[in-house]
Amino acid sequence: MDAALARAEQVAREDLVMFVNACFSCTGQREFYNDARGQAVSIEFLHSYILGNYRRLYARTLAAGINHFNQAQIILNLLATGKQTRAEDKQEEGALLAAALRALPPQRAFRVLEVLRERRINNRRARAIAQEYLEGRPDLGFDAIKYRSKLRATVAHGHLKLGGELNPFLFHGWRKRVYATPLLEKFRQAHYDESAIFELPFTVAEGLAVKHGIPRDVFLTRIEPRLTAAERLRLQGSAARADGVTLTMDLGRAPLTKLALYVLSLKSEVRRERRNELHAALEQAAARTLRRASVPLGRVAAVLDNSYSASGSSEKRRRPLAVALAAHYLLSASAREYRAFWTNPVEEPLLMGARGQTDLATPLLDALDWMPHLVVVVSDGYDNDPPNAVAEVTRVFRTKLDPARRTSIVHANPVFASELYAPRGIGFHVPTVGVRDAEDLPTVLGFARFAEGAAPLSELEDYLAARVRRLLERGPRSQTSAEPLEASGEVTGEATTAGEEE
Repeated sequence: MDAALARAEQVAREDLVMFVNACFSCTGQREFYNDARGQAVSIEFLHSYILGNYRRLYARTLAAGINHFNQAQIILNLLATGKQTRAEDKQEEGALLAAALRALPPQRAFRVLEVLRERRINNRRARAIAQEYLEGRPDLGFDAIKYRSKLRATVAHGHLKLGGELNPFLFHGWRKRVYATPLLEKFRQAHYDESAIFELPFTVAEGLAVKHGIPRDVFLTRIEPRLTAAERLRLQGSAARADGVTLTMDLGRAPLTKLALYVLSLKSEVRRERRNELHAALEQAAARTLRRASVPLGRVAAVLDNSYSASGSSEKRRRPLAVALAAHYLLSASAREYRAFWTNPVEEPLLMGARGQTDLATPLLDALDWMPHLVVVVSDGYDNDPPNAVAEVTRVFRTKLDPARRTSIVHANPVFASELYAPRGIGFHVPTVGVRDAEDLPTVLGFARFAEGAAPLSELEDYLAARVRRLLERGPRSQTSAEPLEASGEVTGEATTAGEEE
């Protein structure tokens, strides 16, 4: 009986580790080796399986720092199956749903509320969660302009009431009256007066500019003061290529991985000319990340994959390569000593591109020869030059050369392999953890001990419960994926200081 119970706990731990890893890396989009359909089917199956077998832990995964795509799926699935919630879990689950929805970017949160209508999920808890979310929004007038159709669908579906002029604006023909709310009135005027367009949010103004026939370069130049940092980052390269417009942007505010994506989108000659500026911006972004999630490390080697498969897909262009570049800067900033080993050696990481076959074994051997405390491998795991050589290297190193585990090896994989229901690993002797952004590294380095199988199910349950407490205690601030976990010395190589909680 004891053996059967131990086996059941092992299966549960493996199931949950697989699910959390998938939730870090999978976004349902096409990858280099897998299409979007396969991704969607695999992650949907995992959600259904974990929800049906481990509902409490499924809900608590919302606090584990997983990506927004999977947070949204969990919220929808929990709201759709509220009758299955055990009485003792209802309060915590409801609080988790409210906190997770509040922490999502507004476009994702409003999409979740819109999908509730599409799926005809309209129970009492779903209406209460929607009402609480809308009441907590800082400017519903702005939301009524930028997310008008989604907000209207949410209000109609939940039979909710909005204050002021919002209900007439959404439902009673906004063209038929003059509004006292300035932004609502500017939206009405913008349909007849093109000068009012440039006082609206970019995503709303963009469509109206087309309606008025405003040239794209003129529109971008005049709307530039109203662009958010994310919109500037997204538009800067495309605007210069297609419209001949150069948008000024504060690189010092961009998140680390998004900044790396932007840098890699530039032509090599532009990167070379702006090398000092871009390098400083990436260093500053890494420093900002570490201020939110300080994980001091000792002697660290990074094995970074810049093979051709790191070019990503049409939906996730250059993302694996950008994660590797961002991880390079993040680990360099957090380690006492640091060296990078690329699959295709480069003199200047800022100038690299994705090329060639994937040889992880050679840079890993070079990294181990340097005798670091921690080796972080950032790769999609498709080792093919020669095939599976890295698995043999890690097996020999772990079983013959370093059975005492003086050196820890962690594989961080930004790519979800749909046929495996998990990020592809690099051998049985190295824990593999999924990442979406390099900012996830402080979190997943702590989670690696669960992927390695060294921690029992009870510790995983305690870890998720602790994350839930911190998330709920922080209220509207919520917990982001960049916050550090309690990491053991085995994972980080710094037994005394690594991964200490804030």
